[in-house]
Amino acid sequence: MYKSSTRSFPVYDSLRKAIIEQALKPGVKLPEDSIGETFSVSRTTVRNALVRLDAEGLVDLQPNRGASVADPTIEEAHDIFEMRQCLEREVMQRLCKMDSKPIVKALKAHLAEEQKYLDVDTTRSIRLAGEFHILLAELTGSKILANYVNEIVSRCSLVLARFAQAHSAQCGLEEHTEIIAAIEAGDADRATSRMHTHLHGVQDRALLNPDDDDKDNVSDILARYVTHNS
Repeated sequence: MYKSSTRSFPVYDSLRKAIIEQALKPGVKLPEDSIGETFSVSRTTVRNALVRLDAEGLVDLQPNRGASVADPTIEEAHDIFEMRQCLEREVMQRLCKMDSKPIVKALKAHLAEEQKYLDVDTTRSIRLAGEFHILLAELTGSKILANYVNEIVSRCSLVLARFAQAHSAQCGLEEHTEIIAAIEAGDADRATSRMHTHLHGVQDRALLNPDDDDKDNVSDILARYVTHNS
């Protein structure tokens, strides 16, 4: 198991956020020297962060070839969404057997954050949408389930960055509201159905797009995460 270090965590956290928020696109090279300069850390520290991200499937780290943001194939994309359906179905089943009051309170607080950044901060809005699903899993109290959902949601962000067409964040917000309502009612069948429909909607938007040739400089992108690591 990967053991994190105090020095490598800020680099890991910033890289992860940049990938999840789709600022760093699939296939983009991640040179250790320039990343080290951006964060004022050694290449060894950067390497530790990249190794951890590689273990999570967000980075592709190849011997003698360096690191790049993972670039999933269409076959992998379908597999990821199928696995996500299975995991989130289990999350819905578990939550609907629990006391809904603290669960709904936490979810509505997160939903308010999603609403706050809707049409204001696209990158943060993307991350918050994914973190809603991670929060659902965390609220089950199962660390194992939460870890699996965290990883699969992160990989879905890569799929969307690689294949997805533009879509309205408002649509996702409305679907999250419906899921909360079903959990609040303790209706496992409705919660599962709403989640199934929601994830299928996300998957349907993950259609092959022409490659985007707009390649931003990695250092410029990550510089925004050095001081805004929140």
